[in-house]
Formats: sequence, C-alpha cells, structure tokens
Amino acid sequence: MANEDGSTPQGNTAYDRLLTELREGRLNPGDRLRETELAERLGMSRTPVREAIRKLEADNIVSHVARQGATIRRLDYAEVMELYEMRAVLEGTAARLAARAASDIEIEELIEMNQQMAKLGSAPEAFILNRQFHAALLDAAKNRFLARSIHTLQKALMILGPTTLTEPDRAEKAVEEHFGILDAIKARDGALAEAAMRAHIEAAQRVRVRALRSEPGQTPSYDGDLL
Repeated sequence: MANEDGSTPQGNTAYDRLLTELREGRLNPGDRLRETELAERLGMSRTPVREAIRKLEADNIVSHVARQGATIRRLDYAEVMELYEMRAVLEGTAARLAARAASDIEIEELIEMNQQMAKLGSAPEAFILNRQFHAALLDAAKNRFLARSIHTLQKALMILGPTTLTEPDRAEKAVEEHFGILDAIKARDGALAEAAMRAHIEAAQRVRVRALRSEPGQTPSYDGDLL
C-alpha cells in the first residue's frame, strides 16, 4: 500500500539502503544505477528500486546521462564551493545555538566522542564517529527547522566523494578543531563557537578544493586563489 506521498514501504527501504551505500562510499559519483543489478543486490523487485531512483533524482543526487541512464551525479567546482558555503553557515549556526542550549550532559558526550575520535586516528570507524559528532552537536542546538535544513544539505554532501578525513593529517587536525568548538560551547560563547565551526568547515573545504583541482575538468573558470 502506498503512503500519502505516493511512496511505498519497499520503495522507501530501497531508497534508505541506497543512501546508506552512498554514505559509506559503496556508491560513488559517476556510478551507474542499473535497476536489475540493484534489485538483485537489495533482494527486491525492480519496482521499488525504480521508485528509489526517482526519489534520488528528486533529491538531485541522480541524473540521467546519455547512453548511460541513471547515474550518481558529479558536483562541479561551483556547486562544491556553494555547498561548503551553506554548510559553514548552517553548521556555524548550530554551534552558536548549541552554546546556548546544550545541556552539560550533551557537552560531555560530545567531548567523549571527540576523545574517541582522537584515539581512532584515520581508521574508518573515525569517519562514522565524525558524522555522529556533527549529528549530536546538531541535536544539542535544539532547533528543528535548522535540523531539517542541514539534513537536506547532507544528502548533497553524500555525492562529494570520500571524506576529507582520508587526507594525510586531516583527521588529527579535525579533532583539534572539534576541541576548539567544544571549548567555546562549554564556555557558552556562541559567537566563538560559530567562528570555530566555520573555520572547521572551511578547513575541510580547502582540502576538498585541492582534491578537485587535481581532477580533469574541475579547474575554476577564473584566475586567483580562493584559499
């Protein structure tokens, strides 16, 4: 039976599983989505898979490429820059609100998560914990409208490719940046927390831009260094 929005339970399941594969790097930009292969892998018929692909198209994650069909989108340089600009604004706001609204227990939890990240270094488990850290900080901000905006943005973040934490020394630096954000939140200094979060996102952006510039066809169409 279809839901009020026309989706079906199996279609939603297929959609959620494909999002998980994107998040975990098992689907990547440029990958083709063949209904038959996906249906076999997910253990369901092609109908819910087709529905899931349509939902991914609506999210602007999938596009149709000539002679290839449904394909995970590749973001161009301008889109990546715009995405990080919005991420800095939204997550900076989350940090500012968390400085005001987070409970002592939530702050302690965030500190413990970041300490665990420090122990994990660049292990894959650290990448998962990093996502959980940012999600927990958003919860601590206690603003449902902001949360919806960030969740929408996160879908676009999934098609950026591998996390910047895979770059040499980036995981260690990210942990240091997290501690700076947490120090400001613990001090209840909203302006400093927002500035620290913006600096954290911009540091990740610099790593992403360097990677983009090494890819064919991703060079900016203007002169000058954004960094």
